[in-house]
Amino acid sequence: MEHPYLYVGVLFELMGFEHFAHKYPHVIYTWVVMGLLIIFGYLATKGISMIPGKTQNIFEMLIGSLEDFMVDITGDEGRWFFPLLATVFLFIFISNLIGLVPGFYSPTKSLNTTIACALVVVVFTHVIGVMYHGISYIKHFTGPIWWMIPIMLPVEVVGHMARILSLSFRLFGNIMGKELVLIIGFALAGAFLAPLPIMVLGLFVSLVQAFVFFLLSVMYFTGAMEHAH
Repeated sequence: MEHPYLYVGVLFELMGFEHFAHKYPHVIYTWVVMGLLIIFGYLATKGISMIPGKTQNIFEMLIGSLEDFMVDITGDEGRWFFPLLATVFLFIFISNLIGLVPGFYSPTKSLNTTIACALVVVVFTHVIGVMYHGISYIKHFTGPIWWMIPIMLPVEVVGHMARILSLSFRLFGNIMGKELVLIIGFALAGAFLAPLPIMVLGLFVSLVQAFVFFLLSVMYFTGAMEHAH
């Protein structure tokens, strides 16, 4: 499918990177999202004080709510990996949301981006498992009884590989569907009369999919922290 007119892509074309701009828009707009997150982070911490202003209040409410939700599941022991999960959530949410702006592209519309996010979560799940249990983490794959290893090991390996597919394809499919619906809406109603209900639905889908990715990541990390049964 041909990509629509993308503002940032035009800048790369003017710099002589026309092929890159057309073939890898998800990379370009990943950089855009990263830049936005850096700016938001700067604004959130600029002039931080005990008496927060409006901007600080908004960010504290968002981050605090996510952290409280995660701690309810993992306990206080899980606070140390919250920065990673919060970063993943914010990156995915902004990536989903930016596609609602005409002339911009959702990086999560590309399977390359969603697989990269899923790999970060799944790999770090096993890092947590090894950190907490050492070599005993292998018991999560072999089961409680040695003679069950030939059965349990393949099942567990396939199950953990399926997590990558589950995280990446769910996010990719929903965002791709949202983008297609928006394109159809713009085509039927015009660039200046895009149906607001579809835009609101796109906002809702963007938030829900980011939260689902966050929630599943929390569950995977919690499972790695627990002892094998």
